[in-house]
Amino acid sequence: MAKLVIALILVTSYLFVTIPGVYGRIPNTRDRAEEKAFLRHVCGGKEKVVKLHFYVQDLRIGHANATVFEVAKASITPTHPTAFGSVHVLDDLITEGPAFNSRALGQTQGLTTNADLATFGIHMNLNFYFTVGRYAGSTLSILGRNQVLDSERELPVVGGTGVFRFARGYAIQSTYSIDFPTSYAVLEYTIYTTYNSRISESYDDVEIEIAQM
Repeated sequence: MAKLVIALILVTSYLFVTIPGVYGRIPNTRDRAEEKAFLRHVCGGKEKVVKLHFYVQDLRIGHANATVFEVAKASITPTHPTAFGSVHVLDDLITEGPAFNSRALGQTQGLTTNADLATFGIHMNLNFYFTVGRYAGSTLSILGRNQVLDSERELPVVGGTGVFRFARGYAIQSTYSIDFPTSYAVLEYTIYTTYNSRISESYDDVEIEIAQM
């Protein structure tokens, strides 16, 4: 028994000595200063809020040029009133205005899942990828529940890339128009989210509505 206790003490002492060398030393004042400098560089200093307003051209299954496709379903999906278990992948066009030929701003890409047995509650996992203006090359991600029969649906902004690093906020989605015979819907988005304040405030942004908070 005594030998076992001594062995445990030796192993514990070894771990205390070796772990800092493997996983890094205990942070000191200099480490914290470097971390703050890194965060200032990444976040761009003072955090600001931006309002984005745009439209998404949702060409559903059945449309001649569909951009939404079903990729999986459950055994009950075909007969269930809410199509529970149906999973769709999409690559919809983002436009400045509601018309399909309005100025293109990027793409909405991701997955939606019918995830409510009682009503049309859709689980959303979407990335807005912007291709023009000050946000070109950046993405903004939303993830949450969308009760599509409501006039307005609120979804959380959970992150992003580029100028939207560390982003948080919320999105309001509404159905601007829908044409069931052609399976064509236009969705309207208004998003309030944080963004990287290193962007020049003098940039003349014409494709996305900006409102500093």
